[in-house]
Amino acid sequence: MNALPALLSPTDTAADLEPTAFTHGLGHLAASYSTGDFGGAVRLLDQVAVVADELNHHPDVQVGYGSISFELSSHDAGGVTDRDVTLALRIQQLADAAGATDAEQNPDESK
Repeated sequence: MNALPALLSPTDTAADLEPTAFTHGLGHLAASYSTGDFGGAVRLLDQVAVVADELNHHPDVQVGYGSISFELSSHDAGGVTDRDVTLALRIQQLADAAGATDAEQNPDESK
């Protein structure tokens, strides 16, 4: 039987997540992005899906008009692990390349 990955606390993830839109909540990482329109959100999701499949680690996603939100958790471990941080960093790279912005810093743009 494989050992479960180590759980990470908000203190453990703070430095890695600082330059991203992700925050460390209770047992998960979360981020929301403004994309300008529905098509931009879906295109970003398409790119994230490829990375998620490569990593075999899949986020919970909500897509709306001009917005997309991600929640990451290692359900088998019961919280946040290195897998979640790795995926969060990759999502942030894709969001940056797509011109998406942190919806929490731009709340009026996500409406």
